[in-house]
Amino acid sequence: MSHRVAIVSSHLSPVMASEKEAALAATPSDSPTIFDKIISKEIPSTVVYEDDKVLAFRDITPQGPVHILLIPKVRDGLTGLSKAEERHIDILGRLLYTAKLVAKQEGLDEGFRIVINDGPQGCQSVYHIHVHLIGGRQMNWPPG
Repeated sequence: MSHRVAIVSSHLSPVMASEKEAALAATPSDSPTIFDKIISKEIPSTVVYEDDKVLAFRDITPQGPVHILLIPKVRDGLTGLSKAEERHIDILGRLLYTAKLVAKQEGLDEGFRIVINDGPQGCQSVYHIHVHLIGGRQMNWPPG
C-alpha cells in the first residue's frame, strides 16, 4: 500500500478506501469484466429487471437501502461515459429510462440518485459503463 493510500485510508471508511483503491488499480481493456460474467450468468446476481438490452441487479456493497446497477448487455466499446460515441445514444437513453422504471418498481417515489463513475478520479473500477441507482434514504450534497 502506498503512503498516499495509507493516509487516505485513515480518513475514510474501509469500503470507501477499497473502492478508491480498486478504481486506481483498474485499467480499461477489451477483456471480459465481472459484468460480462454476470450477464452470462457465470456469476450470480440478484436481478431486479432485465430486457433484451439492459440488466439491472442489486449492488453487493450497497451505499443505501436501495443500490442497483444498470448495465447494457452489450458493451460495444462503451467502457465509460467519456468513451461514448453517437452510436451509443440509444443505449445511454435506455439506461436512464430503465433507471426510472426500476426506481418506480423499488418504491423510490420520494427521490433517488443516479451516479455514473468515469475514469480513475471518478472512482470507476469496472470498465463496462454502468449506472448506479441509489435511494431509500436522504442523499447529501455535495456527494463527495
